[in-house]
Amino acid sequence: MLKQSLPILLYIALAITTTAFISSAGADTNIFKGGHAKYLFLLNTFPEDSLFRDYLDSPTIDQKGDMRLKFGGQKDRVEVGADYQLIAAHGDGIELANRLPGNILIPDPVPTDKYRLFDLTSVITENSNSVLVQRLDRLYVGFTGKKTVIRVGRQAVSWGNGLIYTPMDFFNPFDPSAVDKEYKTGDDMLYGQYLVQNGDDLQAVWVVRRDVNGDVSNDVDSIAAKYHGFAGGKEYDLLLAQHYDDNVLAIGGLSDLGGALWRGDITLTDTQTDNILSLVTSLSYSWVGWDHNISGVAEYFYNGFGQAGGDYSPEALAANPDLTERIIRGELFTLGRSYVALSAMIEMTPLWLLTPNAFINLSDGSLLAQLVTSHDLKQDLQILAALSLPVGPDGTEYGGIDSGIPGKQLSSGASIFAQLAWYF
Repeated sequence: MLKQSLPILLYIALAITTTAFISSAGADTNIFKGGHAKYLFLLNTFPEDSLFRDYLDSPTIDQKGDMRLKFGGQKDRVEVGADYQLIAAHGDGIELANRLPGNILIPDPVPTDKYRLFDLTSVITENSNSVLVQRLDRLYVGFTGKKTVIRVGRQAVSWGNGLIYTPMDFFNPFDPSAVDKEYKTGDDMLYGQYLVQNGDDLQAVWVVRRDVNGDVSNDVDSIAAKYHGFAGGKEYDLLLAQHYDDNVLAIGGLSDLGGALWRGDITLTDTQTDNILSLVTSLSYSWVGWDHNISGVAEYFYNGFGQAGGDYSPEALAANPDLTERIIRGELFTLGRSYVALSAMIEMTPLWLLTPNAFINLSDGSLLAQLVTSHDLKQDLQILAALSLPVGPDGTEYGGIDSGIPGKQLSSGASIFAQLAWYF
């Protein structure tokens, strides 16, 4: 019972203690709070030859509720913060994940703390097609000096210059095709930043994790440092990291290019078996067309961990553990080597944004077409919706990879995403 109540008890205790302390402290103090409540509806379809139809009828329907309560306090140079989440999920996707455990193409229906240093997630109730979970996604204390920032606890960090594909960001990156990218899942880490006099800065993180046995182990830690600098109106990043058992070197930057903005990253990963090069580069440009403000992005991604020949059979994927491990850890979401992503954000009205996207696997010619719409109904009420359509022949990434069972593909069809969010 105590374990189930731990997230909300920690959140309430921090809120009460911080509020009482700051309220009696006088000047130079601040309390901030807020949050959101979201309702998500997801409909997925599956082709006739999809293996998933052996387990579920098509279409499948999933529903999810996500409430996030945000609280923080600051006095002088000390800051504390906590985000409490209550997540309720129900539907066919959960049943599919339970019936096909370990399938790398089926993500966990809700975040877990299985490998994090602190288990701040508790399952309130769970069955074959629903789950109710509460967790703390942020819980940290920080110190801000004149040139230094130090935070310890559960928090999130984002690095790199990729807008859609992010090889330099290996701390819970977003799936490139994810529709809602408002919050990254937090990790338990020590974070530090030092500001140089000329405007450059040095950031460092130490992410502590548990291994498959539940033991805290250096073998699954991440220790990374990134220097961000300016040179002649351009920006650059230099990164050095030890991530799990791998050593990572990376360089990236951004610069103006004929009115467009060029950005990119190159990473070199020294794994236990090979040196793997990955890169991302993009051009983004904004203009006015048909009396609408438009922002466009064209991005190329080379995934050095991907399958070189477009063979995504179970045997071929099993022979590439560097790829499958990263997919399981949620660091990679692509199976092939070369990709192009095209995106345009069109301001239909000041409160309505329309964003067509295309994610193209150049190795096998398949693609995922997506149309996203975001509309602010009121000041604190937003509807977010998307139609996604995978296109490609059998055996391709978006057309459906080989399941290992003759005549059956791990394939999905068109899907509809609709989310209503209220902010408070």
